[in-house]
Amino acid sequence: MKSSEPENSNSEGKSAELTLDQIQNFEGKYPKQLWYLFTVEMWERFCFYGMRGILTIFMVDQLSLHAKEANLKYGAIQAFVYAFTFLGGIFADKILGFKKSLTFGAIMMIVGNVLIAIAPHDLFYIGITLSVVGTGFFKPNISSMVGYLYKDGDVRKEAGFSMFYSGINVGAFFGGAICVWLGKGYSWSYAFLAAGAVMVLGLITFTLTKKHLGPIGDSPLKDLAPSKRKLKELYVYIIALLTIPLIYIMIQNTQYTDLFMYTIGPAALFYFFYQLFKTTTKEARKKLMAALILILLSIVFFAFFEQAGGSLALFANENLRSSLTFFHIDPNIVNNGANALFVILFSPLLGLLWVWLNKKKIEPNTVVKFGISFLLLGGSFFILYGTRLFADESGQTSLNIFASAYFVMTLAELCLSPIGLSMITSLSPKHLSGMMMGLWFLASAYGQYLAGIIGAGISNPNEHASLMEKLLSYTGGYQQLAIYALIVGVIVLIISPIVRKLMQEVK
Repeated sequence: MKSSEPENSNSEGKSAELTLDQIQNFEGKYPKQLWYLFTVEMWERFCFYGMRGILTIFMVDQLSLHAKEANLKYGAIQAFVYAFTFLGGIFADKILGFKKSLTFGAIMMIVGNVLIAIAPHDLFYIGITLSVVGTGFFKPNISSMVGYLYKDGDVRKEAGFSMFYSGINVGAFFGGAICVWLGKGYSWSYAFLAAGAVMVLGLITFTLTKKHLGPIGDSPLKDLAPSKRKLKELYVYIIALLTIPLIYIMIQNTQYTDLFMYTIGPAALFYFFYQLFKTTTKEARKKLMAALILILLSIVFFAFFEQAGGSLALFANENLRSSLTFFHIDPNIVNNGANALFVILFSPLLGLLWVWLNKKKIEPNTVVKFGISFLLLGGSFFILYGTRLFADESGQTSLNIFASAYFVMTLAELCLSPIGLSMITSLSPKHLSGMMMGLWFLASAYGQYLAGIIGAGISNPNEHASLMEKLLSYTGGYQQLAIYALIVGVIVLIISPIVRKLMQEVK
């Protein structure tokens, strides 16, 4: 017992030299720890978006899957990525702490990508499964740590999340472009190896800078006897490893994915309401209900938005010309990188717009911003529908119009996603922040799952369909999505006063 006490004091006692008050009482707009965390997240997003952008193309071109089946598997993979964040958030809240959870997740992602790089055709599914588990432990916890950098009610918090969201898209942009370029132009092994290599950089960065986080992310069981704490941590790692064959099977057979999604959602809601009824104050319960409404709305949003990695990737692969303004570029690089580039360029400007509107006392509240995001999303899909008007006889259409649709879609995302992350942390009690962040990403899982189903429905079922037939099938589907998005947007604006009342002082 004595031999393990110094180890604990070295790893967590040293970090306690910097107190939470010292971190939160920073001067200026952003705490220095924000830059460390978004650098780590930047490398992880390079990995994630690099793989996301090539999944459906790889499955169609290299694994010889039909577009419909590739969309369903894409939806299943992405759904498991985000569903596992719910479990990862709970394990971090109750046992591991954010720091150990993040480290374990990064290691799993590195191993998964390296396995695919070694044998893309033979080890694809096992490598993807490891990446799913790794992302689940990594993703919700770094976002939660950003929330802890600010005191309750700190008006700088939303700006911090917006900058965090903008900064990590640097990784998403380069990952999306480089992995497509490597995979289609050189070797799929190089593409997956690049994703694994940047995760090594991310893990090294976090290891060197985590001391600056002070007590943020330390194990919630650090006061427990080291032997008991380590045993509980070991159980978490064993449970994570035991899920690997289950996820592997469900990705291979999407019917099992359906069963899983029908189960995990109700279970998560049951756990949410269990924690809700345990919450002692009426004010906290109202905030949790407001958070749940925002989370449910995000499911619908991401079901539409995440066509980017599925049907839009296949649409870009076949139905777009390579001419963008005055130069030529692979349309899949545009599909995988345009969103991130627009986030980098316009997220700070949109943040300044909110600040200016706030000073004029006319800034829309969070719920209204959610409604605006759906209206913009509908507009982007109307533009995608309009690409059929610019098609040639072969069934290929304008990359410029396609890119302009992504511009509008990015504005829609910026009205919801970074603000949503900030709201979930603001509306959640501290002891439930990991669970609520996991629930936010679980909603993304359902969005991804539905995105795969929608993408499969949009795809032309005829394997021998011409490019023109595929163009009409895809754009007809985008027209339907545009109409549905506009309807949801109007409904959200109508109910916004009710939800705003539940949020109380949180804006």
